[in-house]
Amino acid sequence: MTTERLAVRRVHFAYPDDLDPAWTRGQPEFAYAANGLSLLMPYAEPLFIRAVTTALPELDDGLRVRTDDYIKQEVGHYREHRRFNEIIRRHHPGVARVERWMERSAAFIRRRGDRFNRAFAAGGEIMSFLLARWTDEHAGELFAGADPVPTTLFMWHLAEEVEHKSSAFDVYEAVDGSRLRYALAMVIGTVLLGWLVWWAALVQIRDDGRLWRPVTHWRLFRWAASLAFELFPAMLVSALPGHHPGQFADPLFLGTLLRQYDPVTGTMPLWESAERSA
Repeated sequence: MTTERLAVRRVHFAYPDDLDPAWTRGQPEFAYAANGLSLLMPYAEPLFIRAVTTALPELDDGLRVRTDDYIKQEVGHYREHRRFNEIIRRHHPGVARVERWMERSAAFIRRRGDRFNRAFAAGGEIMSFLLARWTDEHAGELFAGADPVPTTLFMWHLAEEVEHKSSAFDVYEAVDGSRLRYALAMVIGTVLLGWLVWWAALVQIRDDGRLWRPVTHWRLFRWAASLAFELFPAMLVSALPGHHPGQFADPLFLGTLLRQYDPVTGTMPLWESAERSA
């Protein structure tokens, strides 16, 4: 169990008025998928926050303080993604239907009860960490020529997912710890995540006239397969008795990005300058 305090960064991004939602220009399909994940954040993050908040009275002082820091980080994430999502929605109104299903999915999980919600939050954070690790490994390819503002938004978020990878897990272990419930929650989370993000990406692909381009589907398949090879074995390991997220190796670059946060201005260096200084 980790009780070291988490840094709370008040990051605020200035999105250009002419920001293109297909912000990875060379490979817009990655932006479509990332945007789909962003649309999910205002529903998933509050779900995680509620799950750990209900457990606060049962935690010791050290874990309670760290959990409060974790909650503040998560609030910052979904607020910034909510602002970014306004841009996506303005260009792709059809995603509103997907968002309604995201809201229904979150309501479905909430109705499963506190114990399942805590398992869902713990599993969801491990999935986020593994996604961060995969993205870090492939950043050179995925973000080549990308708009620096949304790139930095996603990299900052993923970097903090690495930083608090064990927070929801430690809460779950402290008040429950059933590995069977945890594994079931991860499976359900994976299915929901895959379905909703794919649907949101498909709406954007259709709007931009790329639905019948073979390269579009080849890229999405290749990334999905690569991500699956990263996620599934590690998710299985994480569900084994005695395993703790702290045993996973952290990615190399993302930690350096967080060290460049300026608390006075509330800004991170944009992707290009962060990449050069790493």
